[in-house]
This record gives sequence, structure tokens and C-alpha cells, in this order.
Amino acid sequence: MLTNWQMELQKAIHNPAQLLKLLKLPNNLLAQTITNQQHFGLRVPKSYVARMRKGDPDDPLLRQVLPLTKEHQPLPGFSLDPVGDINAEKVPCLLHKYQGRVLWITTGACAIHCRYCFRQHYHYSATRNSNQTILDAIRSDSSITEVILSGGDPLVLTDNRLSELAHNLAGISHIQRLRLHTRLPIILPERVNDELLAWLTGTRLPTIMVVHANHPNEIDTHVNKALLKLVEAGMTVLNQSVLLQGINDDSATLIALSEKLFNSRVLPYYLHLLDRVQGAAHFEVSLETATPLLEQMRIALPGYLVPKLVREVAGMPYKQVLAC
Repeated sequence: MLTNWQMELQKAIHNPAQLLKLLKLPNNLLAQTITNQQHFGLRVPKSYVARMRKGDPDDPLLRQVLPLTKEHQPLPGFSLDPVGDINAEKVPCLLHKYQGRVLWITTGACAIHCRYCFRQHYHYSATRNSNQTILDAIRSDSSITEVILSGGDPLVLTDNRLSELAHNLAGISHIQRLRLHTRLPIILPERVNDELLAWLTGTRLPTIMVVHANHPNEIDTHVNKALLKLVEAGMTVLNQSVLLQGINDDSATLIALSEKLFNSRVLPYYLHLLDRVQGAAHFEVSLETATPLLEQMRIALPGYLVPKLVREVAGMPYKQVLAC
């Protein structure tokens, strides 16, 4: 039997015309959208659409998900693998970029297709292979102390499957921490249920959850309750955002986001400059624009509410901190 969040996921919107109709936007906007994209098409749950402003084509949540024809304009400097995932593969779907940490790409599925996603061209077919190869690779390298579950989004997997992964990792003596990178608590807050909390807290491993909110309008009452449930269960919960043109590239929005996150007991962690993935150039914000935004945040907020401004550079042993 499907749970509430799985049913919501099944009812997600895939048709731009349907989305524009729900938001009471004119049909002539369809001329600017990609309506027949087979790869990485529109995907957005209705509960997320409900947070968008009706009649506003520039709504910051809508802009994150609406596929536009400008995505098909190739530009120099933008690639299919902007952060060097392929070269970092230890075995298929296990990335080893940073000392002591590996990232397990558990699935190619997400609850939402963010148009700036740096992994939208990744070869996810390997996620269908046996987990045993990945577990063996982790077990054979005692330098690995932290495993990050990512994707796609790991929380689209069932709790039974995730519980098995967590218990298998906890059985490897040199693993000290488990981390999850997920957008689900923001997109589908009902995903934070008792079954999820049970396996997150059911092993010896301290668990860190890094969620992904870009705009304060994403954090409504339901999201707030879900984030509080995670914290109250003992999770360390952090947020990472991407700096996006026309969405959150102003200090007032970023300040409001940090304040809303803290109201949910979540600390801002990273503010990423855009990973230069093919199709996302229209979202890019320059470092010259980003730096004064961080300065304005430092003036308005205590230091613990100012995220680190970072850029990931392929082949580098850590994220490059540009301002914090």
C-alpha cells in the first residue's frame, strides 16, 4: 500500500500546460517552455505548486521548475559533468572526491526536477546494480569514515530499503557518520514520518541531514513541522542553497531564508555558486554580484545564520570557500 507521500509523488505534474493552468498564467507562456522533453522533463508535486503565487510568471518557486526553451542554447563553459562526478567514481555510483567521505548515488529519481540540477545528465542506469559492490568498496577502504546518501534523492526510496542500507553501513566498523542530501522534507514534508525517523535513529551512526531550500516561500507551516520533527528526533539538520538569478539573488530574500530556517532549528550551511551544467546558464549569478550579498547578510544576521559561499571545482580536494 502506498503511503501519503508516495501518492503525492505519483500525482506530480509533468505537463507545463497543466502547471500554467493551475497557476492562472496565460497560455502564450507555453511558447517559452519545453513541452515534449523526454529527458529531465517537468516534475513538480502539487503541494509545492500550492506555494507558488497565482498569476505571477516570475514566482521564484515556479522559475526553479519550469523548463524553458533557453535550456537548449549551448554555451561555452557549461558541460554535462560540471563537478567531475565521472572521474570521481570509485565504482559505479560511488564517488570519492574528498578525504574520508564517499557519496553514494542511491537513485536517479527525485520528487522534483530543479532546472539547475548539476546531475541532470548523470548516467543513473548504474543505480539499478547490486548494492553489494558499493558496500564491498566501502568496507575495503578503512580511510572512509562518512557515507553520504545522495542521488537523485535518496528519500524517494522506501524506508525498508533505506533501513537496510543504514544498517549495512553501521555494520562497517570504520564508518562513523551517515549523511543524507535530500530535498524531500522541503518538497514533500509528509515524507518525514515515523518509519523514516525509526531507521534514521535506529543505528549506532550519528546522522546528519542536509536539506535544500532556496527561497523562504518554500518553508510553509508543513515544512516547518517536518524539519522540527527531524531535529527533535536527534538529527543534525543543515541547509544548502544555490544562488539563482531572479530567484534568490538579493540580500532580503537570503536573510529571510536564514531566519525561516532557524525558526525550524535548521542552520544555513552552504550557498553554492551555480554548477555550470549545460542548460542552466540563465540561472548563473557572478561572484562579483554574490560577494556583496554575503556582506549584507553579515551586517544583518549573527554569524551562525550566514552560510558559506562556495564553489565546487572538479578535481579539487574540498569545496572552495569564497566568503562566509
